[in-house]
Amino acid sequence: MEPAGMSPAQSPRDPDRFRMGPTRISTLVVAALAAAAVAWLLISSLYYDVAPDLPWLPVVTLAGLAVLEAYAAVNTRGRIERRPGREPVNPLLVARFVVLAKASALAGAIFAGFYAGLTGWLLIERTEAAVGDRPAAGAGLLVSLALVAAALWLERACRVPEQEDDEDREPGDRETPRGRL
Repeated sequence: MEPAGMSPAQSPRDPDRFRMGPTRISTLVVAALAAAAVAWLLISSLYYDVAPDLPWLPVVTLAGLAVLEAYAAVNTRGRIERRPGREPVNPLLVARFVVLAKASALAGAIFAGFYAGLTGWLLIERTEAAVGDRPAAGAGLLVSLALVAAALWLERACRVPEQEDDEDREPGDRETPRGRL
């Protein structure tokens, strides 16, 4: 008997049960929309009570992360494809990059949603403080989207390229390691 929520193809002993897949765009959109709603509610109720200037440090930090992940994507892809002059890549490093990319994509989506809600509210507000906060909010939205793009690029760069002999096999057909059934 299978546990609740599992299809017959996913038995408790199925090795693909815990297999990590690519980041779903729908997950990122839902996270961004939820963060935008929370930001809108928070800013509309607290902006007049506590209204310090928006800091630029998160914007700079997100931009730095986006640049580093874009560089890692270019470098990792070249090393995986074994381009001339590049050393082979350590598989453990690639696994760590995938985890970093998945976490950064989700964090970037949450920040993008938060900055989108904040920017939207600041655009309809006509106070001098709101006008002064618009550049930081808009820049935060842009660099958050850049982080999501760089993270998805890094995740894609970590994929193993297709082999010529893999074309003959079925998509779900994998070789069984020796000694295991």
